[in-house]
Amino acid sequence: MGIMLTATFDTRRDAEMTVERLVQEFDVDRTAISIASEGDANTAGDLLAGSDTAADQPGQDDRDDAPLQGAIVVTAEVENEEAAELVRAAFSEFDAAGVVETE
Repeated sequence: MGIMLTATFDTRRDAEMTVERLVQEFDVDRTAISIASEGDANTAGDLLAGSDTAADQPGQDDRDDAPLQGAIVVTAEVENEEAAELVRAAFSEFDAAGVVETE
């Protein structure tokens, strides 16, 4: 049995960046990672970020249709403490909150 780490993110962008860091740089198997909304509603997080914000062109406003219905939860299961440290580092880099670890 591995080590399971779960954290919440305020934005979809931070959750997705975390997953990409884990997969592309730390070689965590993508099938060992899940992303879900914290509640039952579809959500892009609690805050606007990434494509939900205005483009870098003058005169373009923030979108007003982003479903801000709660945090995004990322869970990663890894085999050992060395890999768990990498997950913790990625969670920290992208401002995760409420990190929980189970074995």
